[in-house]
Amino acid sequence: MNRPRLAFLDASHADENTSRNFRRELAADLVEFDVTDGHLPDHFEYDGVVITGSSSSVYWDDEWIRTLVSWVADADDRELPILGVCFGHQVLAAALGGTVEDMGEFELGYSEIDRTASDDLLAGISDRFTVFTSHGDVVTELPPGAERLAENEFGVHAFRRNHAFGVQFHPEYDTATAEAIAREKDFLPDERIQSVIDDITPENYDAACEAKRLFDNFVTYANRTRTGAAESTA
Repeated sequence: MNRPRLAFLDASHADENTSRNFRRELAADLVEFDVTDGHLPDHFEYDGVVITGSSSSVYWDDEWIRTLVSWVADADDRELPILGVCFGHQVLAAALGGTVEDMGEFELGYSEIDRTASDDLLAGISDRFTVFTSHGDVVTELPPGAERLAENEFGVHAFRRNHAFGVQFHPEYDTATAEAIAREKDFLPDERIQSVIDDITPENYDAACEAKRLFDNFVTYANRTRTGAAESTA
């Protein structure tokens, strides 16, 4: 399988773990853009787009967020395959006409997610699967025409509309990243943070690795979409 060329929109505020994690998991050539500094592609000549997590909220009135949402909407109009992760999932929802809100609580640590539909992105992943989560915002209203793919008691954990896919959880995390993220949540009680850290075990990480399959699924989808587009113009 050829390696697609993906626009990698890094919203992590220069978290050194982010690029490393996604480069490990995605069998693709990533062209990186630090979107928090206002850097975005000046064209759409990519095989797909990946949008990362962030400590920001998509509903904040920051120029870089508004510009990012607008660019993602334009990429969707051009039918580019898009994968949004956590904040990226919320950016995608907002760009496509959905609603993102503060959920008034924080989901952190390993969680169980239930699939609600069959789809290319989650192919080969169990009906109930383990993931690492870290978010206080949630998609409260899906974009028009979108299908919910997975959920738990906190809300939507995956959706799709046409070539656009969003996942609320973090399939890219390794154990070092999961622990570092947990330790950053100093607004949560110490005992809760310690409980999350204690739960970062080899067994839970191995279980969560099942969800990493979605990266290969997305790359396969981007390649298939590229091939189909080339054939249609031949």
